[in-house]
Order: sequence, then structure tokens, then C-alpha cells
Amino acid sequence: MANSRLTRAGCYLLAAGILLTGCHRERRELRSAPPSRARPIPVRVSALQPGPALPVAHVQNRYEGNAYAISEGQRLYNWYNCTGCHANGGGSIGPALMDSVWIYGNSPEQIYASIAQGRPNGMPSWGGHIPDEQIWQLVAYVRSLSGLQPQAATPARADQLPITPDRR
Repeated sequence: MANSRLTRAGCYLLAAGILLTGCHRERRELRSAPPSRARPIPVRVSALQPGPALPVAHVQNRYEGNAYAISEGQRLYNWYNCTGCHANGGGSIGPALMDSVWIYGNSPEQIYASIAQGRPNGMPSWGGHIPDEQIWQLVAYVRSLSGLQPQAATPARADQLPITPDRR
């Protein structure tokens, strides 16, 4: 009797150990470093350039595929009024962000450069006005709009959209 209790207790402890070590939780940095000035990233937009060929900069966005950062990017997208030009990603006076055609490229470093440095005829430069971390979160969200992020990490819908279809 005591032996079966001991065996049963051992099985429970083993099962609890497996469950605790098998869980993987996404790491969230709720307190980040103080904001830093956005550093320009040399991004080649076209093959045309003066002088000798420059190396292409590849910068890894640490927020790629991070659900929390993408949702923060969504909040910042609305907070910084990106919807004023890009609507909810479908475009308005600014280009659409939901399609596969991107004027200045859809890689993380190209989107970062567009936000930080601005673009002619409309896109203002946000570098130096908002922290690097927030720019990278915006990059992660903007990439999620066109399906360039894992579907498990992207928000299902914007919180301000209606739940039921419009009745006419």
C-alpha cells in the first residue's frame, strides 16, 4: 500500500516536472532602456548609387515574430496617427501597407529607414522624435499587416473595428 502511494506520488511529481519545464513563455521586456536617438541605417533603395559599391546593411529586428511587440506596434500605430495617412493599412493619402508592393522595400531595415529618415513627398522623419524601440515595434506591426509575420504572433483584428458587420 505504501509502495503504491510512493509510486503514485513519484508519477505526479514527474508529470508536474514535465509540465513546468515544457512550458515556454514569450519574454517580455516591460521596462526598457531609456530612449535613444534613432541612428540612421544605410539602406540601399535602388541599385543606382554614386561611387564604389557600398555593403548592404542587414539589421535584425529583435521584435520579429514577437506577439507582445506587434501589439505594442499596433497601439503606437494608432497613437502616432499613422492611420491619418495609411488608414488601417489599406492606404489613403499614404501608400497601402497590406499589399506586396512596397516603394522603398519591405525588409525590416528598409521599413525602419522609412520611419526614422522619412521619405520624399509625405512621410515625415520620426527618428530622434520617438525611441528606437518604438520604431522597431512599429516595423514589426507594419510587417504583420501584409502577412510578413507569423500568423500566431499577429493580432486577429484591430480593437477599434466593429465586431458585427455593418447592417444596411
